[in-house]
Amino acid sequence: MHMGTHTGTGTKKLPHEHIPHTSFSILNPVFFLPILDSHNGSLAMAKRKEPHRAAVSITAFTSDGYGSGELLRADGSVDTIAVPLTMPGDRVEVTYHRKRKGAYQGRLEQMTEPSPQRIEPRCRHFGACGGCRWQHLSYQQQLENKEQAVHRAFSSLMTSATHVASIVGCEPPWHYRNKMEFSFSSDAKGERYLGLMMSGGGQKVVALQECHLVTPWFMKALEVTRHWWATAGVEAYHPYRDSGALRTLTLREGMRSGDRMAMLTVSGNPDFALSRQQMTNWVEAMQQAVTPPQGTLALFLRIQQIAKGTPTSFYEIHLGGLDHIREELYIMGSPEPLRCKVSPTAFFQPSTYQAEKLYSLALQLARLEPHMVVYDLYCGTGTLGLAAARHVRRVVGIELSHEAVLDARSNAELNGLTNIEFFSGDVAQVLADLRQQGHLEPPDLVIVDPPRAGLGDKAIAHLVCLRPRQIVYVSCNPVTQAADIAQLMRHGYQVKALQPIDQFPHTIHIENIVLLDFSG
Repeated sequence: MHMGTHTGTGTKKLPHEHIPHTSFSILNPVFFLPILDSHNGSLAMAKRKEPHRAAVSITAFTSDGYGSGELLRADGSVDTIAVPLTMPGDRVEVTYHRKRKGAYQGRLEQMTEPSPQRIEPRCRHFGACGGCRWQHLSYQQQLENKEQAVHRAFSSLMTSATHVASIVGCEPPWHYRNKMEFSFSSDAKGERYLGLMMSGGGQKVVALQECHLVTPWFMKALEVTRHWWATAGVEAYHPYRDSGALRTLTLREGMRSGDRMAMLTVSGNPDFALSRQQMTNWVEAMQQAVTPPQGTLALFLRIQQIAKGTPTSFYEIHLGGLDHIREELYIMGSPEPLRCKVSPTAFFQPSTYQAEKLYSLALQLARLEPHMVVYDLYCGTGTLGLAAARHVRRVVGIELSHEAVLDARSNAELNGLTNIEFFSGDVAQVLADLRQQGHLEPPDLVIVDPPRAGLGDKAIAHLVCLRPRQIVYVSCNPVTQAADIAQLMRHGYQVKALQPIDQFPHTIHIENIVLLDFSG
C-alpha cells in the first residue's frame, strides 16, 4: 500500500515527503498505527506538544461514523473522544491532542479488546483509504446505525401520524457504484500514486490495488493508466506551483448497457500540456485493456483552466467512442425502461440499481395522478421528473448544470415524453424569473433533491410561495434535510412519511425520502 501527497485539488499545500505505510489488521489485539512525521517521512512525532494517552471504552458512534467514548481527564472531568476505526464494544488505547466539534480527536494506538461484533474488512486498503469507513461492521449493523441516524434527525418533527418505513438496503452491498473519481499524486522522491484520498491524510492519496465498491474493470483502468504514466514523461499536477499535468481520472459505467467511460482531467497550464502522442498512447492503451464485451468505451480529455481573479473553466475533448454512456432504469415496476444518456460531467445517481428503488419509492409516496402538475427541482439529468411524466399531466425540471439540462432534454426526446420541460440555472432564481414572466402553473407536487447543503432560505421561500399540496424531499444529508423541513413546517407542512434507503454501503452516507403534506 502506498501513499503520496494529493495534488488533484486547488488546496495550496507544500508537497510532503513520501510516507511509508505499515500494514495491519484492525482485528489484531496489538494493533498499532504509527504517528507519522509529515516532513521527513520518519515514524517520529512531528515537533509539537507531546500527546496524551488514555484507555477508552467505545460506546457509540459520532455523526462522522467514528467510535466515541468517555475520556476521564487527570483533573477528574469527563470529555467525549472520537476515535476512527473503532466501534461500540471496543476497548482501546488512544493518543489525543485537541478538541474538534466539541470532542477530543483520538488516534487509535492499540486494540486491547475488540468488540465481539467486529468483522474482518474485505479490502486491504481499509483504514488508510477514505472511500469506506465501516467495513469492520456487518452490513446489517450498518443499516441499523443509519436508520437510527435518520430517526434522531427527525425525532422532533414526527407525529403519531407519521409513517416511518424501515430502511431499504443495497443487495448486494458490493460493486454497486457506477462512477468513481481517482486522484493523481507524486512525492518529493518521484513516487507516483493514483487512487482515492487517504482517510484523515490531508492531501495524501492511497495507490489503490483493489476496490470492492466498483466492478473489476475500474482497477484494470487504474493499472493501465499507471503503466502509461510511468512511460509518458508527464507529471502529476501540483497546485501550489501550478506545475505538472495530471489531476484526476474519472470512470463511469452503464450497469445495464455495458457502456464504459474514462475521462482524464489535466491542467490548463500550456507549459505542461499533453502532446498528441501522449494522448494517443493513453487512448490506445485503454481501448486495448478495458473496451467492454458489450457496449462502447467513451474516452475524454478534460482541461481544467485556472487563473487568478477568474472562475475555473473546464473544456472537454472527445477522444473516442460515444460522447456519453447509456443507462436504463426500471421504475415503479414499469416493464418499459426509462432510457438515459449521461454526459461525462453530468450528475447521475452513483448506484444504478439503488436509484431505481429510490425513484420508485419517492413516486409511490407521492401518489401520482393524471391531472397533476409536478416540479422537479435540482433535477440533474431529469430522471425522476421523466419517470413522473409518464403518470402526470405536466412536469417542470430545474437544474443548475447546463450540461445536465442538455442531457435531460435529450432524455425526454429519447423516451418520447413531450409533457416535460427543463430550465437551466439556480433553482431560486429560475423560480423567481418564471413567476415574474407569468409562466408558473401552480404545482400539485414539488420534488426536491438538493445538494448536501440543503435548499437554502431563498429556495424555501419560493417553495412556500408555490404552496404545493405535497413535497417529496430527497436528500443525502438527513441533518440539513431536517433543518429545511423544520422551516417548511412553520408554514403549514407536516411530515407524513419517512423512507431511508442505503445507496452507499460501507460509508456513513444515507439517502432519505420525506413526504410532506400541506395542512395549513
